[in-house]
Amino acid sequence: MAKVVHFEIPADDLDRAKNFYGSVFGWQLETMAMPQGGEYTSVVTTPVDQQTQMPTEPGAINGGMVQRDELASAAPVITVDVENIDDALREIEANGGSTVTPRTAIQGMGAFAYFKDSEGNVIGLWETSG
Repeated sequence: MAKVVHFEIPADDLDRAKNFYGSVFGWQLETMAMPQGGEYTSVVTTPVDQQTQMPTEPGAINGGMVQRDELASAAPVITVDVENIDDALREIEANGGSTVTPRTAIQGMGAFAYFKDSEGNVIGLWETSG
């Protein structure tokens, strides 16, 4: 069974959103430059194993914060872990969904993609590097 492993919160004003979530929930927020351009803010809501960067608490997930855009980041997104993104996207399309952002590698970590489900919701996929 595929598990929800990540969330992303879009923001019109990232500084304002970081201040809000950091103040309200005490989340640790770290903004970094992305290789393909732009910035990504890592959101740590639970402790992680320093070697794997995976949450140490069963069932807990961490996430990210991104600049809102009309395509993939118009609303909050949950991300599902899959063995193979390309296989998952083929299955999604065969069942009435569509690809929003194709498989995109993040060096040393894995790859992500976004798809629309049968109801028009944008959902993320994550494939961990082997």
